[in-house]
Order: sequence, then structure tokens, then C-alpha cells
Amino acid sequence: MGKGPNEKKGGKIFKTKCSQCHTVEEGGPHKQGPNLYGFFGRQSGQADGYSYSSANKKSGITWGDDTLFDYLENPKKYIKGTKMVFAGLKKPQDRKDLIAYLKSSCSA
Repeated sequence: MGKGPNEKKGGKIFKTKCSQCHTVEEGGPHKQGPNLYGFFGRQSGQADGYSYSSANKKSGITWGDDTLFDYLENPKKYIKGTKMVFAGLKKPQDRKDLIAYLKSSCSA
């Protein structure tokens, strides 16, 4: 069994791999990607004021640990037609760490 998620490592992953396109703080701006505050438990394609691909809006995915874990491995495979250009995180531990960080920093 792998190690538990490490929120601190997840924060570093976010900073190096995600922060050029996403913000996490409440009221943060949209960049190339949407602000992620409050997205846990929300259906994909729902952040106000962000122009999503129709693939993302129509996917019907509700964001949680399992859906994020699969999505972050290969976003283009998980939502065919997404405009997110990120290649994905291949290591399961990296995905767990990032999800732990997102849960704590994006939650109301």
C-alpha cells in the first residue's frame, strides 16, 4: 500500500504544474484555466465567468477524489475534447498529493 497523500508536496506540484493556468483562492481570477475554488463536489464546467469547452460542460462529471484521480492522469483521454493542454500526472502518488492540496485550498 502506498503512502498517504502529502498536502505539502501537492502544493509544490500545483505551483510547478498547475498555477500557470489556475488559481485556487476564493474570488481568484480565471487564467487560461478556471479558478478552482469550490470545485469539489461540483459538476464540471460550472465556474461562473469561465468559457469551458462543450466537452467539459457536457461531461456530467462531479469532481471528487476518484474522478480527479482518473482525470489528472490523462485529462484529454478522460474528457475527450477538453481544451486543457496538460499532459497529466502519471504517478499515482503525485495525483493523491495534488488532490489533498486542492481539497484543503479550494474548499469553502
